[in-house]
Amino acid sequence: MSSPRNTFRSYWVAIRAMLVFTVGLGIAYPLLITGIGQTALADKADGSMVSVDGRIVGSSLIGQSFTDADGNALPQWFQSRPSAADYNAAASSGSNWGPENADLIAAITERKAAISALEGVSPDQIPPDALTASASGLDPQISPAYAYLQVPRVAKARGMSEETVHDLVTASVHGRDLGFLGEKTVDVLELNIALQAAAAQ
Repeated sequence: MSSPRNTFRSYWVAIRAMLVFTVGLGIAYPLLITGIGQTALADKADGSMVSVDGRIVGSSLIGQSFTDADGNALPQWFQSRPSAADYNAAASSGSNWGPENADLIAAITERKAAISALEGVSPDQIPPDALTASASGLDPQISPAYAYLQVPRVAKARGMSEETVHDLVTASVHGRDLGFLGEKTVDVLELNIALQAAAAQ
């Protein structure tokens, strides 16, 4: 049976270890990593925020909606792909519905009809990314096909030529990662910022 002195010594060792790890891992390490982030990667550490004329308009990493208060697409803006998380980073997720899920089929059917009416095109012309949410629900990019599909509507709403708006989309196309990974994409926020600047001129 251990003596009171040995018991006290064991407790004291445990308390010192807890204090050392609390200070080291709970205070010093987070401060060090935060300092490195703010010094070397300040933009990314702060959320890759995008500013226009000194005003934050979004993040280059998180998609956002370009709709009115009722959720209707604003015709003067390029639209993002659907989001199962309503573009909320705290609730990032997909729908987790399988391809034969009745709710998913109904959602796609509804989106297809809405986009067909908005863009004035046949439902079979609508690319898949315009109808399905990404796994995260936060993707800021759409396919070039979906961006080009929106050109006539955006040009008409802004009183701009389709050629001008088409050229803005072309200039906003990003190639595959490392030249071969994934597909070509268009960042919707970046494109809409370029669109607003061109319209202002």
